[in-house]
Amino acid sequence: MTRTREHGRSRLIRLASTATAGAALLAACSTTTGGDGNGGGSASGDVTVAGTYPIESLDPHGAQGASTGTQLAAQEIFGRLVKPDADGTLEGDLAASWKPNKDVTAWTFTLRSGVTFSDGSALDADDVVASFQRMISLNGPNAGNFPGDTMTKVSATEVVLHSPTPDASVPGKLGTFYVLPSGVGKDDTAFFNHPVGSGPFTVDAFTPSGSLVLVPNKKYRGTKPTLGKVTIRNIPELAARMTALRTGEVDVVWGIPDDQLASLKGQKGLTVQTVPSSAEFTMWFNSSVPALKDAKVRRAIWQAVDFRTIIGKLYPDTGKAADAPVTSVVLGHVPQPAVAYDPAAAKAALTAAGFDFSKKLRLQFANDEFKPFIQAVVSDLQKVGVQVEPLEKEQAVFTEDLLALRWDINFQQLATPSYDAASNLGRLYTCAAKRMGYCNKKLDGLLASAGATADKAKRTDLYGRAGDIIWRDAVGMYPMSVSIAYAWNSDLKGFVPDASGLPDFAGVRTGGS
Repeated sequence: MTRTREHGRSRLIRLASTATAGAALLAACSTTTGGDGNGGGSASGDVTVAGTYPIESLDPHGAQGASTGTQLAAQEIFGRLVKPDADGTLEGDLAASWKPNKDVTAWTFTLRSGVTFSDGSALDADDVVASFQRMISLNGPNAGNFPGDTMTKVSATEVVLHSPTPDASVPGKLGTFYVLPSGVGKDDTAFFNHPVGSGPFTVDAFTPSGSLVLVPNKKYRGTKPTLGKVTIRNIPELAARMTALRTGEVDVVWGIPDDQLASLKGQKGLTVQTVPSSAEFTMWFNSSVPALKDAKVRRAIWQAVDFRTIIGKLYPDTGKAADAPVTSVVLGHVPQPAVAYDPAAAKAALTAAGFDFSKKLRLQFANDEFKPFIQAVVSDLQKVGVQVEPLEKEQAVFTEDLLALRWDINFQQLATPSYDAASNLGRLYTCAAKRMGYCNKKLDGLLASAGATADKAKRTDLYGRAGDIIWRDAVGMYPMSVSIAYAWNSDLKGFVPDASGLPDFAGVRTGGS
């Protein structure tokens, strides 16, 4: 197959639905005419971008490889075997085709012919295998997607990725695997000052956490960018980003908070659009603690929160009541029946189950931007007598406590960036994962079966049945599917809002403002 709807990348990230941590901006600062020297037509301007997070590293294999900033840069500089397009559809990049073996333990990728790096050297299977081995040896977050996996060269244009167990989600997970020239060392800082890649752009200058300047790659195999230059800047303050957008200093912002959207919609010359993402507000229960061991208790707590009203007040544009443990853009999404808000029934069910109303539940979260949502949830639970202590933690502490199960309710905005339930349900909800103190052997069987077939209809059915168990047993509360809000100068042409919050600038061109 050469183009499929695959869904899943094993990366636990947060796509900010508010912009306190940073938003991404794209600006057409000037227009120029004349040939670009790369066969791509006329250069149409310099563009300035500020990503949702600072770019601390350009190494897609290292410790920062899964960060939003590094991913934003890597997709412009380096090639990958396959990549998701703006709506999550998986398409070939360096690979012309791919197929699994019968038991889905090996995937064969056939490379496109004639691909070169930006320095003119040929890209072949040796580079792909060396890059995969480098990623695994660095043991960064993206390496965690491939536990026990190996890659071998069949020929100069063919590689095989072998998995120790059946894994139908391999193509989707490869969306975070980027190919570098063979020979790049584990800590080759000189290379990443001016990296050689096969993406649409090359690096002109880079200051970590400051700015990245990109220029078109004259050796790019695809349609070459028509922009003269793209500068990615870190603009941390929301007010500064909004001012820059309104004054025309920048042309695109995304991750815009809902309270800013109304004024932007009324501004002449701006296009405002929200797009569904793979991110979902997820509130796991720790089923290993006595107070939450009973599914009836967990379900009653869910029933006690008026999530629709909370969403309507806080996220009228970027939020929608979730109807499954994964969002509608993810393979494996099957709608489940709504959990109706009924505080009286919730309190009665808790009382009947012998719930201890005097005990406080620990609700942990990270990132201040989610505090209003957490406070609203706590307020609703207090109305039925459930006492909750909200605990805002630094990200490192949050992650450590998450894995150690030092919490009763855990809130996080959980994304499935490559749009496959295998990297969310299949990775996090098994007994072996030990992520939320919940274990169900029947669920394990469904998830294993879903990961062992490449038939998308069968996988959807299996994940739907798994989702039914997760939903019915209230393994967590699933309040909201997140959309990403974009606003851009209407003169910009070719800008496409991206469902993962990682828009591609290769097709952007200025529009004559």
